[in-house]
Amino acid sequence: MKSPQGDPKDHPVTEFEQGLTGTCLCGSIRVTIHDQELFARRRGHLCHCSNCRKVAGSYVSANLIIEEEKVEIQDNAGTLKTYNDYDTLSGNPVFRSFCSVDGNPIKSETPLSPGKVIVKMGIFPRIPEPEMEGFATHRHPWEGDLEGTVKYKLARGGEKLEE
Repeated sequence: MKSPQGDPKDHPVTEFEQGLTGTCLCGSIRVTIHDQELFARRRGHLCHCSNCRKVAGSYVSANLIIEEEKVEIQDNAGTLKTYNDYDTLSGNPVFRSFCSVDGNPIKSETPLSPGKVIVKMGIFPRIPEPEMEGFATHRHPWEGDLEGTVKYKLARGGEKLEE
């Protein structure tokens, strides 16, 4: 019996061989990731920066940085809105898109990652295991170590955190 609150263990990764689909809370925005290798290796990205934490409403934001051509977004009711976030480490904007009805974050885009989209993973029934953490120096002292992730002191791709 499937959990009414969406237990990820109710969804074997084989269920997503043709695509992983999720929706915002009200269901007006539907996102499908078309990538048969999605669960073949670690793919996710956790971000501990304050802006991503705010957007996620949590102590960390679970993201997937992926080629934009692999992401299909259906905005059936025209509720997808974008906030232009200029309060960034680089000074480059991050375009944060969300559902204007339920506030659910959907994706982010930045000129620092051309051709890529940062999909917010909380909308999906199951997500791939994270491969990296950005702004790892901003983790709360009580957070446990996620073994096996590459930890960047600040922005992903920058200086790595020594463990």
